[in-house]
Amino acid sequence: ATSAILPFSLGGRGISVCFLMFGVSGKSSVLCSLHITTLINHKDKPKRSDKTLQAIQRVGQAVNLAVGRFVTVGEAIANENHELKEEMSVACIEARRAGETIAQLTDVANLDHPESDSHITIFTDKTGVVKAARLLLSSVTKVLVLADRIVIKQIITSRNKVLATMEQLEKVSSFQEFVQIFSQFGNEMVEFAHLTGDRQNDLKDEKKKARMAASRAVLEKCTMMLLTASKTCLRHPDCESARINKDGVFHRMRLALEQVIEIVTDSRPNGESEMAPISIYSGIKEFKNKVEGLRENLYFLSKENLSTMLEVILEHTEDFTDSAYTSHEHREHILELSKQAKMELEQLVSVWMQAQNQKTKDLMEDLEVAILKTCQCMNELKREVHSAATSLAADLLKYHTDHMVLKALKITGVEGNLEAVAEYTCKLSEQKEQLVEMCRLLRHVSGTEPLEITCIHAEDTFQVTGPQIISAAETLALHPSSKIAKENLEVFCEAWESQLSDMSMLLREINDVFEGRRGEKRVYLSLPRPGKHNANLKALKPVKLDTEEQAKIAKLGLELHLLTSDVDSETEKWEDQENEIVQHGQGMSSMAYSMYLFTRGEGLLKTTQDLFHQAEIFATEGTKLASALHAFSDQVHNDDKPVLLLEAEKLISMCKQLQITAKASVQGKRFFSFLLLKALKLSFGFWI
Repeated sequence: ATSAILPFSLGGRGISVCFLMFGVSGKSSVLCSLHITTLINHKDKPKRSDKTLQAIQRVGQAVNLAVGRFVTVGEAIANENHELKEEMSVACIEARRAGETIAQLTDVANLDHPESDSHITIFTDKTGVVKAARLLLSSVTKVLVLADRIVIKQIITSRNKVLATMEQLEKVSSFQEFVQIFSQFGNEMVEFAHLTGDRQNDLKDEKKKARMAASRAVLEKCTMMLLTASKTCLRHPDCESARINKDGVFHRMRLALEQVIEIVTDSRPNGESEMAPISIYSGIKEFKNKVEGLRENLYFLSKENLSTMLEVILEHTEDFTDSAYTSHEHREHILELSKQAKMELEQLVSVWMQAQNQKTKDLMEDLEVAILKTCQCMNELKREVHSAATSLAADLLKYHTDHMVLKALKITGVEGNLEAVAEYTCKLSEQKEQLVEMCRLLRHVSGTEPLEITCIHAEDTFQVTGPQIISAAETLALHPSSKIAKENLEVFCEAWESQLSDMSMLLREINDVFEGRRGEKRVYLSLPRPGKHNANLKALKPVKLDTEEQAKIAKLGLELHLLTSDVDSETEKWEDQENEIVQHGQGMSSMAYSMYLFTRGEGLLKTTQDLFHQAEIFATEGTKLASALHAFSDQVHNDDKPVLLLEAEKLISMCKQLQITAKASVQGKRFFSFLLLKALKLSFGFWI
């Protein structure tokens, strides 16, 4: 609501974010945002009770107090950063003035002599409060921008210190000097870790957050590697493999430090734009969106554009079909589905071109069938590549869980058996290639950009750590009695084992996204199961929807997606997340989202039977929401109460009809889409 009074683009929860970033309690920040919304939306009435006037005054005072706490923090920041002190001070003064103005305009004392008061009060005209709110949000944004510049400067300064100390560490020639400098380096890395950790938590872009997490993980693990690799090189200064091992660690740390700065400053070296890797999953998602968009607009893209998109997707499937690690069965299925996808697109384009020239009912029905068939084929292709990638990953992780190659390298290294070390390094190189290929295939089916980045990070880790283990093992084989060389190999082997363990977690997350248990939005797991929910429901016979019904469901899905997004943004604003009304609303939103995923061939709902079961649970939850609203209506004493009760009764009636229809015969399900959407709009109407 506050965004409506902003002179520039800022999210509706801008004030809350402002206060949270400066350490003011979340409760206060949310209240401040809600209080301003209350003042702006306050209904002017000819008669107001003293209770109402006192409440409005308390709201104005609460805003002023929250602004005061915010300004105090801003002024403290200004005193600590002299180069920005003047700008920060001016912004803080503006914010304080705006808060005081809001408190003054809502002061009940001004009502005693309204004619002599020079201010226009909120009770006769909202202009004064609107102007004050604009000034407040504008000044708060200025403070945030300045504070952000300070944080970025701190991170860059900390990075520069780390780099300078790293250069000293590379040049040291004695253990004593190394120990002194490394102690300083450790302190600087701790400071850098704290600054970047705070920044990572503040990031709203999940993609940037994943990149930051990957870079910080590299720096954390490489700090220990740098210690042992440097000590090994100092102990054996003439050993080429030890030098290569150490140089690899320094190089990787520098790359990670630069990536952190790129994320923080939102820039790339030499002005290069970041090229996002394209995955099969994201390609199919975009392709389906374009195909489904033909229902609303037959002219918004060209057939060449659609054909090119499919070609790119099929080119990426070659990563699977050309891979030596893809099973023969998966390879054949992928090739078959790729061929089918081309055929379905040709049929779609043919009907589409005819529909552009002549929009008859028969042609539009044929177009709908072609759209559904094309999307279904792409869903099957996505399911097949997912199965191929995750099956390979599961097999490899299980096969390498005993770490036999690493154990053998440690034993043969201590024995000084160079021939055996060479043999096992070849096996490790082969294992590395398998795991790198696994990461590449998993990236295609990861499902979300953060998980794609995690796959890329894992690929880089295996690609780099493999050769580092080999050089560390060669050093130990050349110096089998060296304790530091043995410790160094242990550290790199632990990093490898840790990454394998992380891959098991990553595989579970990728499967969760594919099954709809995680990703863009949580999914309400409400399908009937033994002993849960409606365990006494009679099993429904699977039914096949006709083209008309499929079209209705597809269109319904789009509306569901929009409704759930609106509901989620509203429920998140409630301070009391344990409130019964909020919980029912969130539950219904999650169930509606799972039904939206069904219309796209995704998520946990696999059959129409699952969909109708979900609708029954949705109707039950809607009835509970209506009951909660009945109870809540006792707290409403103005003209809104009769309206609230009327809508609750409508919701109960609609939910009953929905339950009956979901259990009815196939013919009765022709009204399913209409009833479900109407029930959704009724229940969600309380929020949006």
